[in-house]
Amino acid sequence: MELIETPYVLGEKNKHIQKVLNFGKTQVVNMQLQKGEKIAEHDSMADVLIIVRSGKVSFVVEGQTVEAAPDNILHMNPKEKHSLTAVEPSDLLVLQISP
Repeated sequence: MELIETPYVLGEKNKHIQKVLNFGKTQVVNMQLQKGEKIAEHDSMADVLIIVRSGKVSFVVEGQTVEAAPDNILHMNPKEKHSLTAVEPSDLLVLQISP
């Protein structure tokens, strides 16, 4: 067992991206964004799960816009191009699961 701290730090600084765990073929990243902060279009060779712990984030995935929030989980297939913008101050976990 391992308990991993992912403290909320947006009151102290803007964009915060931290790799918090690697196991097997999975990498876990904690991303915290202030309202309006963006991540430019990119893709991943892995399946990606986005779990929003707080806030709301607008994703453009292959030209389609969706909002991820605490009441849903976003799954993206490998190589799907995507970008994101924080609609509200947001704290999310990004799980990249390689084949």
